[in-house]
Amino acid sequence: MLMTNSNDMPLAAKPLDRAAHRRTDEAWLEQAVQDDTVLIFFMRAGEPLVEKGRGLVWMGPEALKVSPGSPRIFLGEDKTGAPVFALNLPEKFDLDGSLIAGVGEFGEFRSSVAALGEMEANLVATARSLFLWHASHGYCAKCGGRVGVVDAGWKSQCTQCGAEHFPRTDPVAIMLAVKDGKCLVGRQAMWPAGFMSCLAGFCEPGESIEQAAARELFEEAGIKCDPASAEYVACQPWPFPSSLMVGLILEAQNEDISLDDKELDEARWITRAEAREILSGTHPEIFCPPPVAIAHHILKTWALRDD
Repeated sequence: MLMTNSNDMPLAAKPLDRAAHRRTDEAWLEQAVQDDTVLIFFMRAGEPLVEKGRGLVWMGPEALKVSPGSPRIFLGEDKTGAPVFALNLPEKFDLDGSLIAGVGEFGEFRSSVAALGEMEANLVATARSLFLWHASHGYCAKCGGRVGVVDAGWKSQCTQCGAEHFPRTDPVAIMLAVKDGKCLVGRQAMWPAGFMSCLAGFCEPGESIEQAAARELFEEAGIKCDPASAEYVACQPWPFPSSLMVGLILEAQNEDISLDDKELDEARWITRAEAREILSGTHPEIFCPPPVAIAHHILKTWALRDD
């Protein structure tokens, strides 16, 4: 069965009850983070603390002693009602000399979440986006004053003018142009040799996600598509730092490729048979993004259809 449901997409699957009504209840939050049932995991510079082969390192209220005063975010409640928090350790936090030395290691995000369970991957992706947003938005966009973190990490508020600021989510069209049994894949110069993926680009003000997809295909590869032909596949939160990847398949009107070499190093049309080889790892030249990325599932959705 193809994964085309956003609720099952990696980094989005099996989310907690976010219990948003708890975020403004300071007394409840303070009690919850010290309760014996609390579940707390650690992040540092966007990376989760993982126990090799066993998922996230989880602790109870004793986690607060590891780095007193470090920012934390309330992520919700699990099925038993236990509150779940993420604790953001300082970027220069010395794991070896800490109270949690030896319990795990901070893992690179992509490789770490690929080994996590669905709920843990969703939690880590959410925490990464929020912590990185706070790290880069310490000042008010209205008056320039310092902001403080409120609503359990889900908002900031200026200490001078009172303006409220909310974490941003940037919509990105990620798309596969198709024509006559072939699809278009491309690669950026910074990617490893042989690695190819769907094309993608940010949605601009005043345009729909379908229009963004058609525009980006033409700008990057010279491929014309009617936005009305766009087929929605699924979407995925992608915390680099705060994108929402919206997957589409569009019917191309031409095959001639005209590359924007500032965006792409290469682009080519491949057949369904080639796409299946790429997905199975048997293609002699090309490999694609792993299953943790929505690009993998867009390609899979198209490749496994009947010719």
